[in-house]
Amino acid sequence: MSSHRVDGRKLGRKMGPRLALYRNLTVSVLRYERIRTTEAKAKEVQGRIEKAITLAKRGDLSARRAVVSEFPNEPLVVTKLFDEIAPKYADRTSGYTRIVKIGPRAGDNAEIVQLELV
Repeated sequence: MSSHRVDGRKLGRKMGPRLALYRNLTVSVLRYERIRTTEAKAKEVQGRIEKAITLAKRGDLSARRAVVSEFPNEPLVVTKLFDEIAPKYADRTSGYTRIVKIGPRAGDNAEIVQLELV
């Protein structure tokens, strides 16, 4: 079995729980504008956040429906994304997030980072 052209990290989870983790982390970043997590998780979620903000910048009905389908149980986050976050990045084409290394976690020495909106 070949691993060529296989993208993404498994993070020790099966597909369903892994996608739920990504969705929850993405919602948390959009809600609180910064979170602390492991470096691997932050790097995986960063692209999803960028894509959601880019969609919200378009602002049309199709873009809103796409974001709602990604976060169906989070109407307040969708509203915040379209009304507050997207206008803030109107002048940028990308690069809405930043990863800042904090240091190793005490229990397992995993690299902890802060993922934040710029």
